Amino acid sequence: MQPTGGSRNLYSLYDWRRPEPKPEEEEVPTHLNTTTCGHFLVISTDKLSARYNGDGQHGHDVGAIQSNRPAPHQRLLYYFEISLKDRGQRGVISIGFTDENFKMSRQPGWEPNSYGYHGDDGLLYHGRGRGDSFGPTFTTGDTVGAGINYAAQELFFTKNGKLVGTHIKEGKGPLYPTIGLHSPSEKVEVNFGQKPFIFDIEAMVQEERERRQRSVESVPLPLSISHNVVRTYLLHYGYQDTLTAFDVASGGTFPPVVVAPEGPVTGNDTESYALEQRKILRKLTREGDIDGVFAKLREWYPELLQSGVSLVSFLLHCQKYIELVKAGSLEAAVNYARVELANFFAVGSVEDTHLQDCLALLAYEHPEKSMVSYLLHVAQREAVADAVNAVVLATNPANLGKPSQSALEMLLRQLTACLMEKRYLNGGQGEIFTLQRVLQGGKDGGW
Repeated sequence: MQPTGGSRNLYSLYDWRRPEPKPEEEEVPTHLNTTTCGHFLVISTDKLSARYNGDGQHGHDVGAIQSNRPAPHQRLLYYFEISLKDRGQRGVISIGFTDENFKMSRQPGWEPNSYGYHGDDGLLYHGRGRGDSFGPTFTTGDTVGAGINYAAQELFFTKNGKLVGTHIKEGKGPLYPTIGLHSPSEKVEVNFGQKPFIFDIEAMVQEERERRQRSVESVPLPLSISHNVVRTYLLHYGYQDTLTAFDVASGGTFPPVVVAPEGPVTGNDTESYALEQRKILRKLTREGDIDGVFAKLREWYPELLQSGVSLVSFLLHCQKYIELVKAGSLEAAVNYARVELANFFAVGSVEDTHLQDCLALLAYEHPEKSMVSYLLHVAQREAVADAVNAVVLATNPANLGKPSQSALEMLLRQLTACLMEKRYLNGGQGEIFTLQRVLQGGKDGGW
């Protein structure tokens, strides 16, 4: 039974509440890459320190070295630091980022697709031989850092814990943290995060988030729009009591909702279509009374259960099974699965993963601590209640051809699509936007 038409929309509505898989952990730079580094360098055994042992008399005898991996890009910011242990004879030390084709006999910033902040003159070089005025010089005892702000598509550099400046990031390919040494006895130590940074990178992350939030809040929005978005959401999902309280709190800005008494619905033009019935069905579902939900649907909307293997039947039978497991009635749960859930094996589940997750509950001694524990949460009941609400709304002829989501959900879908498109235009760089995490009060991602 594959979802088609309205049932596909119904499953999409239900499925968005399921736990999203966590993005795979990105590999990060951990040490210097000794296999492709320039000549004239002596690298420590831990691959976190480099010393120049050449003469440094020519432009092609630079000792440059990259990290073992490119800077991770599925985050808001990336940052690393170097500590100058010895400036050597001339202090021709640089820090920056380069691409995979960079020549290790050159300073970062001298070649295309590379950037380098140089300690001897304080200039910033970016893909050409001439640098731009940028910041102070640095020498023995200084700690200098370089980072990428993927949200702003900028590079930034620091000295001794203070921001020096930023530069526009050109190009979308991966970049490697890189250092360059070019005079006798120069020595630096690299910190890829194995110990605390001198610069407060967490504060910068917070500042960037607040900057984006201020940008959003600066857009003027008439109060009536937000009121309508909230009100239509409450109407759509049958939160009648909350809707009434909301209307009272709004001070009579909106006309009262006319609610039909409990029983079959005959009208189809009102925005409060079947509001009382939907309220009751939601209450029963949230209380875990699935038998009560089936009884009311058979009384009011028998056509929704006629096939026996409809999507709403599937979700309700799964929820009944979940409630039995939650109550500790394991034998009853097994029998219920054999009698009711077996029907969905016979025709092919709309979503095999959901059915498998439900049945997997019995495999754990403590299912509340298992990978499928999300099924036992209140949010799971809410998801099923939303699905029931949707099929009831679909019985209204006036809803034919109209979106099956509330205005708020359509706004959230548009937001998600826009942020995904923005990230795509940035070459797939930056935080992976996760709507569930944001709605639950979490951050979009790590720095």
